[in-house]
Amino acid sequence: MSAEPQSTSTTPAGGFARPLFFGLHAVLTVCAGAIYWDLLNRAGFTATSFLLLVLFVILFAHITFGFLQPLFGLVIALRGNDPRSITRTVDLDQDPATIKLTSRTALIFPIYNEDPDRFFAGVETVYRRLKALGQIEHYDVFVLSDSTDADNWIAEEIAWNETAVRLGAHGKLFYRRRRNNINQKSGNVSDFCRRWAGSYDYMLCFDADSLMSGECIVRMTEMIERNPQVGILQTMPGLLNGRTLLARLQQFTNRVHGHLSGAGLNAWQQDYGNYWGHNAIIRLKPFLKYCTLPELPGVEPLGGRVLSHDFVEAMLMHKAGYEVWLAYDLCGSYEEMPPTLIDMAKRDRRWCQGNLQHAWLVLFGKIPYLSRIHMVNGIMGYISSPLWLLFLGLVTLATYRWVGSDLTLVVRDSAFSFMPETLAEQGLLLLGLTAFMIFGPKLMTLAWLAFRPGVARSFGGWPRAAASVLCEIFFFTLIAPSMMLFHSGFVLTILLGQKVKWSTQVRDSGDGTPWRAALAAQGGHLVVGLLWGALAWTVSPTLFWWMSPVLLGWLLAVPLSVYTSRESAGQWFRRRGLLLTPEETEPSPEVCELRSLTAEGPQMPAHMERFEDIGLLGVVLDPYINALHGLLMREKSQPDPNVRETLRKLEHKLLQEGAEALNNAEKMRLLLDYESIVRLHKQVWSQPDHRLSPWWQQASRSYTYRMLFHQRGE
Repeated sequence: MSAEPQSTSTTPAGGFARPLFFGLHAVLTVCAGAIYWDLLNRAGFTATSFLLLVLFVILFAHITFGFLQPLFGLVIALRGNDPRSITRTVDLDQDPATIKLTSRTALIFPIYNEDPDRFFAGVETVYRRLKALGQIEHYDVFVLSDSTDADNWIAEEIAWNETAVRLGAHGKLFYRRRRNNINQKSGNVSDFCRRWAGSYDYMLCFDADSLMSGECIVRMTEMIERNPQVGILQTMPGLLNGRTLLARLQQFTNRVHGHLSGAGLNAWQQDYGNYWGHNAIIRLKPFLKYCTLPELPGVEPLGGRVLSHDFVEAMLMHKAGYEVWLAYDLCGSYEEMPPTLIDMAKRDRRWCQGNLQHAWLVLFGKIPYLSRIHMVNGIMGYISSPLWLLFLGLVTLATYRWVGSDLTLVVRDSAFSFMPETLAEQGLLLLGLTAFMIFGPKLMTLAWLAFRPGVARSFGGWPRAAASVLCEIFFFTLIAPSMMLFHSGFVLTILLGQKVKWSTQVRDSGDGTPWRAALAAQGGHLVVGLLWGALAWTVSPTLFWWMSPVLLGWLLAVPLSVYTSRESAGQWFRRRGLLLTPEETEPSPEVCELRSLTAEGPQMPAHMERFEDIGLLGVVLDPYINALHGLLMREKSQPDPNVRETLRKLEHKLLQEGAEALNNAEKMRLLLDYESIVRLHKQVWSQPDHRLSPWWQQASRSYTYRMLFHQRGE
C-alpha cells in the first residue's frame, strides 16, 4: 500500500455548503456587531464601549458557529440524504459478514490505571462481535498499558490472560506494559507504532471507556480500504452508561443533538475533518511518515510536548495531502463520560492546556486554513469563558460609572432606520438575538424529532423528548456559570505556568460528590455570586435582573454539584421517562453484551479477592500469577550490583514488615525485577510462619483457605 495519496477519489464532492456556511457566519456576526455598535454609539461611545464591542463580536462569532452547525444539519437531516457523507462510498445495506476485507488492522486499547474489569469487558465485547461476524481474522487486539499502580498492573495481566483463555484469543489478543510512560497516551501509541505498525495497514484507536460494534469496525475498514486518499476516518461516539444525573444529562444532550451537529460539522469541514484521539481508524504508513508530533517552543504548560496530539495529527495528515473524514452517520460507536461536575472540570483542565498549546500553530504554523479553524474553535471553547467574565465585568463597571455620574442620558438617533426608538428595546432585540443563537439548536432538534417519529420514539417519544430538552436547558443554564469560572481559572493558571498532572479519569461517582468536597471545589463560586449579586443590586436593580441567570448559577453551584452527582437523582428522571437515549430504549447487541459482562463482576481468579496490595500479594503467593507475571516481563533481571543490593533490601523489608511498609514506587521496583518475584515466592512458601511478618502470616492463611474452598467448588 502506497504511502502517498492516490489521484483518484471516491469520496463525496465538496459542493457549496462550505462557502455558504462561512458566508452566513460572517453576515450574522457583522449584523450583530453593527447592532451592538449602534446601541453603544447611541449612548455615547467610550474606551469601555470599544472593549465591549470587541469582546461582543468575538463571543457572538463563537456562538454563531455553534448555531449554524445544527442549522445546516437540520436541513441535511430533513432531506434524508447527505451527498457529502463518507458513508455513501459503501453499501450500508450489505451484510457486514459478507464484506471481503483485504487488509490487516490493529485494534489498540491504551489503558492507564483504569478499572480492569470494565476495561476488559469492553475489549471482550469488541472481540466477540467481530468473531460473530466471521471477520476476526482481519484484526488483532493490543492492550497497551501505561499503568503506574502496582495493583492495577497485576490485575490487568490477570484479566488479560483470563479474557484471552475464555475467548481462545492467545495470538490475537496481546498485552504490553511500558516501563517508562513518557509522553503519556501519544507516547503509548507511538511505542506501539515503532514496534508493531509494520505488520498492519491500519490501526483503530480506542479509549479506555470506548466501545464499538463489530459492524461499525468492519464498515470503517471497508470505507478506508475503498478510499485510499483517506488518512483518518473518525466516528462520532455516542455517550452511554450514565447513571448520575449529570452523566444522564450529558449523554442525552450528546445523543439527541448529536446527529444534527455532526451533519452540520461535516457540511463545512468535509474532507478536512478532525481527529478526536479515539474511535477512529488511521492509515498507518502516512501516519508513521508524516504525523510525528512537533516540539513546541518554550516549556510546559504552553510549550514542550503536545498534549492534545489528535488535532495536530489530523493537521499533519492534511498537510501530507490526505483526507480526514467524520463518519457522523455511522452507528455503533460509543464512549462514557465523567459522572460529576468536579470530575468533568478535572477532565476539562487537561483539555484546556492542550488546546491552548495550539495557539503556537494557529499564530505561527504553516497549516491549512481549515485546520486553523478547528484549532481556533478548540481554543475558544476555553478562552470564551474568561472573555464572557471580562464582558460581564465591563458591563458592571460601565453601569457603575454611569449611575455614579448623575448625568442625564441623551439618546442619539440610530444609524439604522429599522432600529427601535428606545435603547431598552434595542437592547432587548440584541439580547433576544443572542438567546436565539444559544437556544435555537434546541428548537431545531425538537423540529427534527417532530418530523421523524421513529427517531423520537428512541428518546421516549416526542413529548418526553421535549420535556427532557427543557430539563437539559434548565440544568445546563445553571451549570454554565460554574463552568465559566472553572475554565477562567484554568486559563489563568496555565498562563501563569502551572501545568497539568496526568491522572486517571473517574468513571464511577461512588456515592456522589460529598458536600465538603463540593464546597471546597466550588465554594468560591458561591462567594463570587454573593459579592457580585450585592454589587449589581447596589449599582442598579436592572443590572441585577439582567445578570440573574448567571448569579443564580453561582449561588446554587454547591447544591447543584452535589445533587447532579447522585445516581438516585439520575434514576428518578429515568423512572419518569426523562433523559432517555436509544441505548436505553433500544439497546444494541454490543451494549447489552457489555452490560452483561460488566454485571458478572471481577474477572480475577475466584480465590483472589480484591483488597489492599492485591497485586503484590498475588504475584508473591500465587504460582499462577507469579509465572504469568514473569512471562510478561521483557527484561528479566537487573545486572547492576548496586541496584541488586537495593532490591535485596526491599525484599527483606517486605518479608519482615509486610506490603504495607512499602510505597507504590518500591512495590513497582520489585514487580519489575524477575529475580525478586521468583525469590520472594520461594521464600514466603519455604519459611515457617514464625519467621514471617504477621501481615504475611495472615495473607498466606487467607490464600490457602480460599484455594481450598475454590477447589471444593464452595
